[in-house]
Parts: sequence; structure tokens; C-alpha cells
Amino acid sequence: MKIINTTNSHAELVNNQLANTDAILVETYSAGNTDVIFTKAPKHYELLITNNYRAIRQDEIEKIRSFFLKRKIDTKAIDQRNIQTLVSPTLIEMSIPIGKA
Repeated sequence: MKIINTTNSHAELVNNQLANTDAILVETYSAGNTDVIFTKAPKHYELLITNNYRAIRQDEIEKIRSFFLKRKIDTKAIDQRNIQTLVSPTLIEMSIPIGKA
């Protein structure tokens, strides 16, 4: 699975998120039909994974999670046991609090 940064194609979404939330960084990514919105805020990270065509597979969730934990998230500042995940077939939301318990 190749994950591609598509932030430049979603300028309106990014600007709205930055203007209306506590986000300090918003980026969008694509992995085929699966889209990811990555958000960094002062006290948490958010990953929103969507696919409008089919259910998101567990292996996709793990690959995307791993990609962001390796490349975008300061893993020293989080406790991976505190990641909260909301799951529906075509939408996954992960909230990753900053700060160790």
C-alpha cells in the first residue's frame, strides 16, 4: 500500500480545519480509495480514515497507523495504550493523546 500526500488538493478542507479547530497541522493522504486526514493539535493527534466504496480492512488500519507512528507522530510523547479508536465500516477515527499516563 502506497500512501501519498494529497494536502495541496484539499486546501479548503485544510484551511477550514485550521480555522475552526485547535489543529496546528492538517494534512491529507490517499491510499487508493482510502483517504486519511492527519491532524496535530497541542494535546492530541487525530487520524481519520475513510473509504466511500468499501469497508476498511483491518490490515489497512494497521498499515496506516504504523505509517503515521513512524513518520508523523512523536512516539516518545504518547502512550500507545491510550489510543482511542472509533470504528464503523467506512470510517475509522483514532485519537492519540499527547502525554504519557
